[in-house]
Amino acid sequence: MTVQMRPERRPNSPLFSSGPCAKRPGWSLKNLENAFLGRSHRAGEGKARLKAVIDQHRALLGIPDGYKIGIVPGSDTGAVEMALWSMLGARPVTMLAWESFGSGWATDVVKQLKLKDAEVITAGYGEIPNLAATDWSRDVVFTWNGTTSGVRVPNGDWISETREGLAICDATSAVFAMELPWEKLDVVTWSWQKVLGGEAAHGMLVLSPRAVERLENYTPAWPLPKVFRMTKGGKLIDGIFKGETINTPSMLAVEDALDALQWVESIGGVKATIARTDANAKVISDWVAKTGWVDYLASDPAIRSTTSVCLKITDDWFTALSEEDQPKAAKQLVAILEKEGAALDIGHYRDAPAGLRIWAGATVETADLEALMPWLDWGYATLKNTFQK
Repeated sequence: MTVQMRPERRPNSPLFSSGPCAKRPGWSLKNLENAFLGRSHRAGEGKARLKAVIDQHRALLGIPDGYKIGIVPGSDTGAVEMALWSMLGARPVTMLAWESFGSGWATDVVKQLKLKDAEVITAGYGEIPNLAATDWSRDVVFTWNGTTSGVRVPNGDWISETREGLAICDATSAVFAMELPWEKLDVVTWSWQKVLGGEAAHGMLVLSPRAVERLENYTPAWPLPKVFRMTKGGKLIDGIFKGETINTPSMLAVEDALDALQWVESIGGVKATIARTDANAKVISDWVAKTGWVDYLASDPAIRSTTSVCLKITDDWFTALSEEDQPKAAKQLVAILEKEGAALDIGHYRDAPAGLRIWAGATVETADLEALMPWLDWGYATLKNTFQK
């Protein structure tokens, strides 16, 4: 039986959920006291605040001037679906999937849109397809960072600058945490509730001039619901990209997004949020390197996520458990840590292999992750003792 001393110090914040994610350091409900509530979002000040969210994203992220930025319904999921239903079908499409959300987009394209010239290229959890073999005469849909697998694309070198198809990228766990080659991406989506630590329900949608051209020159063969429509009379509805949202947004969530963006600016912009994320990820990687019972789900360091860090338990007693019992044991470990107030919501995603998933994005304090690591060892030893009694 392994004896592990209970750590003396707990994280100041045990919030390591991969979405919605931890609020920024120092966040308080008082920061939202001036929210534009009880008024129409179409009033002048309401539209101004929505446009401020758009303008601050452009300035902080360095999004090119010719690109359109909009706030859309349905979080990142809604933004992705808008792009798929509005733009696909004009040319053959390749769906790249290595985790559950990418697989979900592929299912929508194949089974809902029923595109006959769609190919789906997959890789298992912890792996990634051969990106260099991508055919850019086709539209290509992919996730930059697989939130449920802990796998990200290593860079944008594999994306062709002379592509004929559109590069459609779900970047929800990457924006503000990883460098993105905006000029190589035609559609980019994310939500406030990931790296910014904002609230859910609203998505961000960025369109390159090539994506706008597709919208204005291609009409899908299927009907589009109102919340997906971005054109009228063959022209882009430009108001969507100036703060005139398709449906009614939560102005409380908008105020929270503005607060998060102001925090990003105050600490030094996106370079600072990337640096904070990288520092957090290093705490975990240093711990994994000296820990014998755990390893990354992604064996290749070049494709490991720095935000949604997915780990697997490698100890012999655990791997000897049945496929049904491994997830149960992993959930037990998560419950032990939750009961101690050391970590909340760090279980593996429901479709992923049994293990842990720890959010290391910019709103998490490095000191809290440093405090968490001994608790992981203690919790694991406690779990192991339970099974070996």
